[in-house]
Amino acid sequence: MKIKPEQLASKLSQHPAPVYLVTGDETLLIEESCDLLRQHLHAIGFNERETLHVESGFKWEYLLECANALSLFAEQKIIELRLGSQKLNKQASEILREYLQRPAEDNVLLIIADKLDASAKKSAWFKAIDQQGIIVEIWPVDLQQLPGWINNRAQRIGLTLENDATQLLCERIEGNLLAAKQELDKLNLLYAGQNVSVDMVMDSVSDSSRYDIYGLTEAAILQQVPRCTKIIEVLRQEGTEASVALWAVARDIRSLVAIQNGLQKGTPLDTLCQRERIWGNRKNQMRNAAQRLSADKLRQMLSRCSEADAQIKGELGDAWLTLTGIILQLAGIELLLSQ
Repeated sequence: MKIKPEQLASKLSQHPAPVYLVTGDETLLIEESCDLLRQHLHAIGFNERETLHVESGFKWEYLLECANALSLFAEQKIIELRLGSQKLNKQASEILREYLQRPAEDNVLLIIADKLDASAKKSAWFKAIDQQGIIVEIWPVDLQQLPGWINNRAQRIGLTLENDATQLLCERIEGNLLAAKQELDKLNLLYAGQNVSVDMVMDSVSDSSRYDIYGLTEAAILQQVPRCTKIIEVLRQEGTEASVALWAVARDIRSLVAIQNGLQKGTPLDTLCQRERIWGNRKNQMRNAAQRLSADKLRQMLSRCSEADAQIKGELGDAWLTLTGIILQLAGIELLLSQ
């Protein structure tokens, strides 16, 4: 059964499932879901815990040995299997399915994994967990959801934020939920029982934004020019290689070309996005950008990507300057095209 993180607490009031899978790419929400699960299981007698880290050379047979081993004190046990980004091969899948066919009543298996791709979700082991256990899928909190997330989080700790304070906090910690939690805890210590204003946030909060190449392309596609320029500035200051950003930008431009051509031929958007591995809210964002940008501009941007690639390989010219021009053109600004 697939559930959202906020549904986990109600599911825990029922008899524990033999297996739980917590997966996603938002570290804070993953750890909080796992903590909630561990606390509940501990309260009902699962006092032993064994953690298995799936790394190169990990022997999957050990999972069965661990499950069959009798505890010295005959206590119920949590077996915590940390997959990380590891993919399951055929042998691993078979062993996991073998475990799930006869799960021990005094064990609960907790599997923690990074975000799973489409092929993993179609696998036999994933379907077995879906049938016999609970899958908690963690999705990132996007920019539109972030103010509500922060306000809900603040209310849970007894903190009241003014609207402008919430917006400023979103800007300062953009995308970094762990930083948001830390800043809210700090504000609660400093201003407990008060309405938190913009000035209070400015005095307290450090700039903890998580800027990355994916945020850069998203900002450009959404035509958020100030955000684009700030992300580029931070990436350069942090020493990010231009080739890494160029890869992400060129990939999205090629996807826009494919979506634009497909829509003109009458191909459904969902089909096009599945081919291009575009999911969730990005589907509409990419469709809008494909409709906004002309085919000539997209070809021009791809040509400039080739120019930036040549600059990187030949160390001739400033590839970041060329890349900035591409990003701004993607966002609808032509100022740097002549440079």
